[in-house]
Amino acid sequence: MVKHIILWNLKDEYDDVRKEEIKAGIKKSLEALNGVVPGLIKLEIVTDTLPTATCDLMLYSELESPEALKGYAVHPEHVHAADTYVRPYTKTRTCIDFEA
Repeated sequence: MVKHIILWNLKDEYDDVRKEEIKAGIKKSLEALNGVVPGLIKLEIVTDTLPTATCDLMLYSELESPEALKGYAVHPEHVHAADTYVRPYTKTRTCIDFEA
C-alpha cells in the first residue's frame, strides 16, 4: 500500500471567509474521487486544523500500489479537480509518498 499525503497553504490574498469556501471546494472535489479512481483505497481532506497548524489543509490518501499512485496523478477526474479547485488557490504544496 502507498500513502500519499499533501499539505497546502492557501494564497495570502484571501480573507478567512474566502479561505473556508476554498477549503470546502477542495474537500468536496477531491473526496469525490473515492470510488472513481482505480486503485484509490481512501482519500480524505482535513480542513479543521488546530491553531498550532502551519498548513491550511491536508490530503491523506491510501492507494493500492506505486502504479496506482501514478494512475491517480493523471486520472482525468483528479486532474480536473486539481486544476479547478486546488492549484489556482494554493501558494505552497508539500508532498510525501511512502509504502506502508
